[in-house]
Amino acid sequence: MKSGFVGIVGRPNVGKSTLLNSILGEKIAITSAKPQTTRNAIRGIWTKMDGKQPVCQLVFIDTPGVHKPKNKLGTYMTDTAIGTLKEVDAVLFLVDGPYEDNGGDAFIIGKLREVSTPKILVINKIDRIDPQQFGDIYRTYEAMGLFDAIIGTNALEGKNVDVLLDKLADLAQEGPMFFPPDMITDHPERFLVSEIIREKLLLYLEEEIPHGVAVEIERYEELPDITRIYAAIYCEKQSHKGIIIGKGGRKLKGIGKAAREEIEALTGSKVYLELFVKVKERWRDSSIAISNFGYKKE
Repeated sequence: MKSGFVGIVGRPNVGKSTLLNSILGEKIAITSAKPQTTRNAIRGIWTKMDGKQPVCQLVFIDTPGVHKPKNKLGTYMTDTAIGTLKEVDAVLFLVDGPYEDNGGDAFIIGKLREVSTPKILVINKIDRIDPQQFGDIYRTYEAMGLFDAIIGTNALEGKNVDVLLDKLADLAQEGPMFFPPDMITDHPERFLVSEIIREKLLLYLEEEIPHGVAVEIERYEELPDITRIYAAIYCEKQSHKGIIIGKGGRKLKGIGKAAREEIEALTGSKVYLELFVKVKERWRDSSIAISNFGYKKE
């Protein structure tokens, strides 16, 4: 039996959460086109079976995108990502374009040089990169002498994800089985539900507002024929509250409907979802608020 923990790191929007979902074959990490979608370290569990016998289990940790923080929440997110490098058995470093000496990739490379764990460079979104550019990116990173393998993927379509998993399985060491073979995440349903609601907010809202939004599950009742969920959406300005609710409450109803449908698919039961919008000014710079909303180191 082989096992280990694998950290997924990279700049915002390179496809880390999409890759995790592709590896698992199910959606446990929310995705959007907006940067800084992932705020917590999301854990996904992949188990390779030989018939009925598990032979390898990898616990993937999808981290927030590494960026220059503008508030305490941003600092927490970047610290979470960088801290993961020292806690895992292997690292996947995702990029989706050319290396920049003074950019976020260079900062991550510096941190990767500080750890001795195996590292794989994943050049994602290869469907958007022409062969010559891919070759240039490949050779630039290969010359660093830092990576055990360099693999091109299209995480959205699952291209070469099997190749990546085979390489990680080869690198894995003998170890215990951490979770049951049919388990794909250790996060509770309440967490996944709050993330689904936040994803719909990201999709429905424009500009800066989504980054100032947090979701708190106030009540979660699992009844025999229905699951009742009451969730508070926190924003930082009174004007943002009106935008989230929308004219006649239409935007909030649309967010709720989209979230409810996905939550029903997750739970396998009928769901009653009620959303409230509250204002908590500058919560992203409040250590207490950040902790209360679940953004804290375990």
